[in-house]
Amino acid sequence: MADFFAVAGEDRTFVVRSLSYLIRSSRTGSSGFVNELGQVVWSINPNLPMARVQTLQEIYDASLARTSFTLVMVVIAGGMALLLAVAGIYGVISYSVSQRALEIGIRMALGAQAQAVRRMFVVHGLSLAVIGIAIGLAAAFGITRLMSSLLFDVSPFDPLTFATVSLTLAAAAVLASYVPALRATAVDPIEALRAE
Repeated sequence: MADFFAVAGEDRTFVVRSLSYLIRSSRTGSSGFVNELGQVVWSINPNLPMARVQTLQEIYDASLARTSFTLVMVVIAGGMALLLAVAGIYGVISYSVSQRALEIGIRMALGAQAQAVRRMFVVHGLSLAVIGIAIGLAAAFGITRLMSSLLFDVSPFDPLTFATVSLTLAAAAVLASYVPALRATAVDPIEALRAE
């Protein structure tokens, strides 16, 4: 194996030669095998160094280190985006609950069931999420041609991935809507009417 290096501004080229051996054995990766290999090499020439003894798994892991790091960063970014989406839906529904306190008080005073009031806010939050999911799926389908070169052994139109992400976002929206809706039904109708 030879690596060529050129010095900037000069016409000289340096060649660094190295030699690599690949050994296939059922005992590779064990410390005893490495020691036996060293004894065999040094019995031929005690001045030969043994450098960078690695198993194929270690070479494979090192080759994927950058990709693994990138994937971890993408997962963290996706998790943060999901948290921001949940916080946004929670904020919108909470604001809606505070703005509609009089309406909620009147509904409850007239005999509306707490479950019906909760459902009203959860459906509102879920409808916002469905609109967002539809826009996101349209954008995802639009950029799949750009992303297809980055995918390995996965179709750009993977229905399982799209369904999983959509259902996760819908579940997060229901959860983010349910908490303010639960708070809305805990309001005493008389207190809500007096506050107005």
